Amino acid sequence: MTAALISRGKGRRAAAALGAMTLGLLTLSACQQPTSLATVTVGSKTVTAEVTPGCDGNGNSLDQKTVKDCISKKGADTLTVQQGEKIRVGVDPKVAKSGWFVVGGQPFMQPTTETYRSFSVDEIFKQTNPMTGQSGYLPEVTLLVAEAGKAQGEGPTALWHVNLKLKD
Repeated sequence: MTAALISRGKGRRAAAALGAMTLGLLTLSACQQPTSLATVTVGSKTVTAEVTPGCDGNGNSLDQKTVKDCISKKGADTLTVQQGEKIRVGVDPKVAKSGWFVVGGQPFMQPTTETYRSFSVDEIFKQTNPMTGQSGYLPEVTLLVAEAGKAQGEGPTALWHVNLKLKD
């Protein structure tokens, strides 16, 4: 009689363990891939941004209308910078493999496959008026980090936004 109880108990435990394992696998398969992040650091302050909602082509280039809409968006977080500081931008290795670039107050930079780039405040905030040739600093910039399209000339596949404010 004792052997029958022990045998029945082992079977229940095995069934419970199998059920828990199956439930765990189902839960994991329902999870989405984590989104890629862009990290912007100025001094000792860091902002980590997820892809801006509506600005992720899931590996496909964004159409022109979407890019236009996304460019006008603002980031969720703001970093304050001073002249002379460095702005450090990093991306996930997956994004770096595709190529990425940054857009600030200046025109687009060339795409890079490095995971990290550093910029001076001048590169991001300084703007020259093409009519007068005078230059000045923008008070605020929405820094766009863009994953490059698969082919040259295609739009980006994803955009991250971080607000930068120049300290008075």
